[in-house]
Amino acid sequence: MKTNFLPRVVATLALALSLSARADVSLPAIFSDHMVLQRDARVPVWGTAAPGEKITVEFAGQSASTNAGADGKWRVALADLKAGAPQTLTIRGNNTIIIQDVLVGEVWLGSGQSNMAMTVNRAKDFDAEKAATRFPLIRHFKEESGSAATPQSVGKGHWEICAPETVGGFSAALYFFGRELHQTLGVPVGLINSSVGGTAIELWIADDVQKGSKELQAAIAATPKAPAVAPVPAPVAENPPAEKISATAKAKAAKTKNATRPAVAGGLFNGKISPLIPFAIRGALWYQGEANSTPAKAPLYEHQLALLVRDWRARWGYELPFAWVQLPNFIGAGRDWPLVREAMLKTLALPKTGMAIAIDVGEAGDIHPKNKQTVGHRLALWALGTVYEQKVAATSGPLPAGHEIRGKEIVLSFKHANGGLVAKDGALTGFQIAGADHQWSPAQARIVGDTVVVTSPLVAAPLAARYAWENFPTCNLFNAAGLPASPFRTDDWK
Repeated sequence: MKTNFLPRVVATLALALSLSARADVSLPAIFSDHMVLQRDARVPVWGTAAPGEKITVEFAGQSASTNAGADGKWRVALADLKAGAPQTLTIRGNNTIIIQDVLVGEVWLGSGQSNMAMTVNRAKDFDAEKAATRFPLIRHFKEESGSAATPQSVGKGHWEICAPETVGGFSAALYFFGRELHQTLGVPVGLINSSVGGTAIELWIADDVQKGSKELQAAIAATPKAPAVAPVPAPVAENPPAEKISATAKAKAAKTKNATRPAVAGGLFNGKISPLIPFAIRGALWYQGEANSTPAKAPLYEHQLALLVRDWRARWGYELPFAWVQLPNFIGAGRDWPLVREAMLKTLALPKTGMAIAIDVGEAGDIHPKNKQTVGHRLALWALGTVYEQKVAATSGPLPAGHEIRGKEIVLSFKHANGGLVAKDGALTGFQIAGADHQWSPAQARIVGDTVVVTSPLVAAPLAARYAWENFPTCNLFNAAGLPASPFRTDDWK
């Protein structure tokens, strides 16, 4: 009887190779040369190996061992690492992985859409910034994986050392934030950039969590189902200089971008955030909201942003300090930026949160304002003053703290006045008041201590006030530390 010997040999060899590959210790992409580990914290290290395989992790005089589980997953933790010079991280199993040039310092995650993705080479004064870049202890990791239908564990990307030849590709908002931390604290800084241009917040929140939110269930039901994999192209070409791109090229780029942009609830959480969990980070920064500013989406944003913060904290297992950039001034037809800004203001009710107010650094005709230096500075002021307990001029611009109606006047109170309220560059402007008819009139406004008193000859019996309640408002209320006041309203009228 003839036997089919060759196919059996091939099958046996394939099985042996498969088992051999599975036996090799492997790590998520975030664990790679030039990485930064979080100081003074419990630092998980994890990966896969053959079931039952013994794994030993060695770093900075510490050694931790475990055995891979039945599913091949393993995890250990290093403890209380101190900031210092580059060291080697070694992982031993059936094979050995050696990760070189590992720093210990402060690690922050930045996420969101195109204004977080926007690179330093597209920010203002790039030539000067590039020439001044001498920060080898700042490292940047760009999460390059795409959208996914289910939570992923590996990811894609690599760490880069900050240098004149590399800094142009760093997230601008993250870089200017991290640079100020590095210069102030004197420790290495790791910046993890996981962002995609043009994406809505619902893509960044786990699908099951959104389905469990009664405020979001109707919106989730209308969202298309996920494809198996939806790769996301790099967003660096999303907003090239206008003088360097033709109208035809613009249209082609927009068509391609829209065709490949993920549109699945939770897809970017699965593909671009899940692989980073539980990598030890000090906190997270969020720059997004533009894609959720349409009238249909804007009312949901206060529920979505709070849900994202709470869920990411739950998955990391600790109360991450979390800050975001409030949408800047921008002329956008068919957009409701004030409502999204208000949602961001309301979300400050969550503990250990902050907000960089950017109402003065936008550009009327460009949704990607180039002044990311100021954005990074304001985020850094919040982090330095609250997370690191450093002495700073202020951690926020003025925020509303209540109001009182006194006859024909409304008295508006503020916190974060920090040295007193200031009308920058002229008379105070940007306020409106309305009475029972809900008709808004420009208000005369004056500063009295940490309050602003508003009135109008057109409104005899005022009921409500608003400040900077437009997409592109004219407004100039600041504190003495030079930070602008947040837009707000005292009413809840539709």
